[in-house]
Amino acid sequence: MEHTAAGTAVSLVRDKELTEESAASKGNSLYADIRGRISNLVSPKRELPTYDPQLHGPLVEIEIPEGYREIERYWVNEPYSFICILEKNNVFHYHVAEPALTLYEKDVLERVYDDLRDILSLGGIGSRKDKEDTLTEHTLLLFSRYHADLGTAAMHRILYYLRRNFLGNDRINSLLLDPYIEDISCDGVDVPLFMYHNKYRNIRTNISFAEEELNSLVIKLCQKSGKHISISEPMVDATLPDGSRLQATLGKEITTRGSSFTIRKFRGDPITAIDLINYNTCSIEMMAYFWLAIENGNCAIFAGGTASGKTSLLNAVSLFIPPLSKVVSIEDTRELTLHHDNWIAGVTRKSLSSGTTGEVTMYDLLRSALRQRPEYILVGEIRGEEALTLFQAISTGHATYSTMHAGDVQTVVNRLDSPPLNVPHVMLQSLDILSIQIQTFVKDRRVRRTQSIVELTGIDTKTGYLRINELYRWDPLTDTFKCTGDSYALGKVMQARGWDMEKLSSEIGIRQRILEYMREKGMRDYISISLVVQAYSVNPEMVVRSIEEDTLERILADNA
Repeated sequence: MEHTAAGTAVSLVRDKELTEESAASKGNSLYADIRGRISNLVSPKRELPTYDPQLHGPLVEIEIPEGYREIERYWVNEPYSFICILEKNNVFHYHVAEPALTLYEKDVLERVYDDLRDILSLGGIGSRKDKEDTLTEHTLLLFSRYHADLGTAAMHRILYYLRRNFLGNDRINSLLLDPYIEDISCDGVDVPLFMYHNKYRNIRTNISFAEEELNSLVIKLCQKSGKHISISEPMVDATLPDGSRLQATLGKEITTRGSSFTIRKFRGDPITAIDLINYNTCSIEMMAYFWLAIENGNCAIFAGGTASGKTSLLNAVSLFIPPLSKVVSIEDTRELTLHHDNWIAGVTRKSLSSGTTGEVTMYDLLRSALRQRPEYILVGEIRGEEALTLFQAISTGHATYSTMHAGDVQTVVNRLDSPPLNVPHVMLQSLDILSIQIQTFVKDRRVRRTQSIVELTGIDTKTGYLRINELYRWDPLTDTFKCTGDSYALGKVMQARGWDMEKLSSEIGIRQRILEYMREKGMRDYISISLVVQAYSVNPEMVVRSIEEDTLERILADNA
């Protein structure tokens, strides 16, 4: 009896398991059927007709307002959007021109936009497909399901707005695509956006936002940057996916005109030493000096006012760091771009709660970096307690480079030995080079220049003041750079390497020759410069010979 009862119990358990498996199988089958139907709904049915401007007419046109005069026009997203610079009463205006939609096309756009959000939320995009192609496929299928009466031009106009809003940055997308824009500033609700244009400087745009639209855009920009913004935490500093720096506020509690944001645009192709030579920010001789000094571990600070080119110069000369050296960079937001494999890129983090829990500061990162045995330390900007640790690192033999806000040498010294930096005066003499950057005007054109390069040579025992040796100075009258003395830092390099003056002059001359060759050949990207520096550090004779034979570009291409 017990055996029979046990067998019956086992049979019931098995029947239950089979029933559950059957139900699970049916559930999976039903789920697969639903996914199959969804897949059928969103599968590509049509191809986007090719747009021909001669056949279909222009997608975007502009009517110049009365009283305005057109100065310049250029595409930022051909053939969908262009920029028109207008002038009225000697004031420039920045006008973004985008496709105009008919009422019917607006209705179709709104319906497609709503349906696409539902489709994409159900997993309509495959991981192996390009997002833009997938978006186009879904949109064309929806056009077909609606039996929408759309011509080729209308399809392209609607798709432009879908791509702009789903994959881009809504109404400011064209601004972010404009290569001539440095800063984008939104000051509040119903206030026109202002920007800094390379040619027209501060300029007003034809874009403004209502309150709800502006709040939505600010939240979206922060989310794209991986940050959260809310009324309880209404301020955010972040980095957009393309590397641009974002500062945003939400609501009217701390910015009374409404939400605001400022975007400092990031160059996907970093400014290099050759660019700075072409811009006349530095001379070839000055760049050769930086190359030799940095290669041999001399420390430097790049000081200047806002937007004077401090970080750009730091990033450019950091490419002169020897290729196999261990480098640690520390920044609030990622701006430095190196072509070094042995590089740790550190970024600060704000607190995860209302207190300081989880916060990682510049000081924390710098303290941690010293335990990583780096040979070179790059600090985005010194402004607090990390300054003392930085100078302690310099004193213990680490080659360190950083930026700071200061307009001249004396201001740098005053900031360093005063709160909150509090660097002892005696420690300042461990710094080798101080470069002062300025933003100024040459013939009514805004430019950035290295105003002076000075070397700190020690402390005067009688007065207690720092002794400085000014090596280069910019002459504003001729827009040229003058060498005003002999280099104390390179003198130490000469002694350490066992060179005589002839060998030192030869090394500087060879580096000038290499930089001049690269400038003439247009070899300005940071990868090419890094490869040349690496090749020269390994086999200088080969680099010199390839320049004489005009084969350097081919050799780099073969070894890239």
